[in-house]
Amino acid sequence: MQKIKKNDKVRLVKGKDKGKEGRVISIVKSGQAAIIEGLNLSKKHKRQSRQDQKGGIISIEMPVSIANLMVVCKHCSKPARLGIITLKDGTKSRICKSCKEAF
Repeated sequence: MQKIKKNDKVRLVKGKDKGKEGRVISIVKSGQAAIIEGLNLSKKHKRQSRQDQKGGIISIEMPVSIANLMVVCKHCSKPARLGIITLKDGTKSRICKSCKEAF
């Protein structure tokens, strides 16, 4: 079970956007990086590929290592470490280590 999933609210703890929060758009196939909405932006030169499309310099989100992210808890609204607990029915659930609430 992965600790960071799509649509989680995360905070960057390292890098040029340190301290900023965003929503996970996607997880890269290797599972070691995530793309965060509005963070780790990079400029890309894009050419006009069709007549109706415009070319120029655009900003796109680049992947960030999962090791540099912390999930923001919905209950205590702080970045928290996650734990995994097995429930009585055998399913696994993610919990906040500080407030012990389930995600």
